[in-house]
Amino acid sequence: MRFVRNVSSWREMKPGFYHGHISYLDFAKFGVKKKPIYINVIRDPIERLVSYYYFLRFGDDYRPGLRRRKQGDKKTFDECVAAGGSDCAPEKLWLQIPFFCGHSSECWNVGSRWALDQAKYNLINEYFLVGVTEELEDFIMLLEAALPRFFRGATELYRSGKKSHLRKTTEKKAPSKETTAKLQQSDIWKMENEFYEFALEQFQFVRAHAVREKDGELYILSQNFFYEKIYPKSN
Repeated sequence: MRFVRNVSSWREMKPGFYHGHISYLDFAKFGVKKKPIYINVIRDPIERLVSYYYFLRFGDDYRPGLRRRKQGDKKTFDECVAAGGSDCAPEKLWLQIPFFCGHSSECWNVGSRWALDQAKYNLINEYFLVGVTEELEDFIMLLEAALPRFFRGATELYRSGKKSHLRKTTEKKAPSKETTAKLQQSDIWKMENEFYEFALEQFQFVRAHAVREKDGELYILSQNFFYEKIYPKSN
């Protein structure tokens, strides 16, 4: 409630841009009429888990000297999966679905079909745009084309800048085919991957029907619908 009030009532500096890890929050439930514009980026479920696994042990290039929670554990992701470790268990894949689902307790019930359906519904109906890390540049280009007030110049900055904002996990090792295949046998992976593929398809649909690229720039397409005025018969 406090977060909703702070976001919706702050007037000192607008527009505001809020960035962080937060599950979908329905502002209307708190009596707020104006909703924020939700955008997000998701990632291939196994890629995300592998990256997080090594991040907890070795950190990233953003703050390389910071001691991490699992620092000192040299076990690879492959070794963790082979040993049935908790840090690489299929249950750890259950993250992107609950974040898009929201704050209902059922959203965080691992393997909930209701949570998956609700996450899909929110992605389509409540999020302005959801991109994927594998197509991050196109995501930024779409945002710049659709929301230039916030993102003007973002594409050029992404292309020519040093990308200091893009963190890379240290000591990350790609999982073996055997490890990947073992995780993919899990129903949890199947659900998270279903959601990822759903988001990817929606993103590519928006990109194909909303904009066109020319000379490295994205342009919003003109209207692709037609209507006809109907007048009452004159007496």
